[in-house]
Amino acid sequence: MPRQKPSIRPHIDALHPYVPGEQPQGLKLIKLNTNENPYGPSKRVLEAVKKATSDQLRRYPHPTADPLRARLAEIHKCSVDQIIVGNGSDELLALATRAFVTPTTASLRGSNRGANIIQYFTPSYSLYPVLTAIHDAKKNEVPLTPSFAIPGPAALAKSSWNPRAALTFITTPNAPSGRAYKRSELRRLCETTGGVVILDEAYVDFAEEDAMDLTKEFEHVIVSRTFSKAYSLCFQRIGYFVGSEPLVTALHKIRDSYNVNGLAQVAALATLDDLAYYRKNFRTVIKERDRLTHALIKAGFKVFPSAANFLLVTPPKKSPPASAWYEGLREAGILVRWFSDPSIDQHLRITIGSPEQNKALMTRIRAMQKT
Repeated sequence: MPRQKPSIRPHIDALHPYVPGEQPQGLKLIKLNTNENPYGPSKRVLEAVKKATSDQLRRYPHPTADPLRARLAEIHKCSVDQIIVGNGSDELLALATRAFVTPTTASLRGSNRGANIIQYFTPSYSLYPVLTAIHDAKKNEVPLTPSFAIPGPAALAKSSWNPRAALTFITTPNAPSGRAYKRSELRRLCETTGGVVILDEAYVDFAEEDAMDLTKEFEHVIVSRTFSKAYSLCFQRIGYFVGSEPLVTALHKIRDSYNVNGLAQVAALATLDDLAYYRKNFRTVIKERDRLTHALIKAGFKVFPSAANFLLVTPPKKSPPASAWYEGLREAGILVRWFSDPSIDQHLRITIGSPEQNKALMTRIRAMQKT
């Protein structure tokens, strides 16, 4: 009997998956390509994780991470029921598409004309279009200005911006530009958007202000946070949402059981008990961000203002394109990020490393300029 071809949903078959930054194994490279913190977790976190790697490993973790949620609720001055913890914030972003957006193939009734729309500014986090495609929703991409600013009210009204969109993602500070958005302009967007708005604050610990208070002002607003970027826990994969109880309850209904591993919960709790250590690291990264900015400008690069732990830069005029710089740096064992997307392929994104790493980067750049 001939084998039957496996049935794959057409939109999944045509999907272009999310491509993360290169994660080389076993190579001695300076990694400035995935916005990892150059400084490791505190000793308190390492000790807590080591202590948990005992007979406890055979047991299931807390199914809803209640001890961690309680600590986060204390920090953010909200109810535990307003917090959900996920396997990285990416899992929660995916859950939001399933909970709040109607697939395009489903029937839409009455005035609910935006129920199948996911919108976001571009360029932005490249996972958003992938999540949209996976869910078979309709994407609405709204261009930022050439300086990566959110268009003003008049310009936004003339754009494709849809206040009826079921789900709107806003990365703040923006990735890949690093540009910070003021709470006042984010509030304006939340006021004029009827669907769920997720303010993705993955890099907010390196910025001057955050938008967490908007979750208390608007029932349809969620703030997304992660322990990966600022808190050195990329390996553990843990993030969380803060929002109104109805939205968070909906997300809890569809999350996987035991969706956050026990060691990640232990590490995150220990992190929150040692915030002084991390805040010192934030200040160090910000100081290095300023120093690297000045060094790159002196070398002829255009550097976009950043409130994150990375810089978006344009190579000097009359020099090789950004892709060539990427290759030249990689040959010297220094990884930065280059995106093939035509809207940003003329730029490089450089993670802020340690002083030694940043010095090595600039040494290689100056050497490439002499050849």
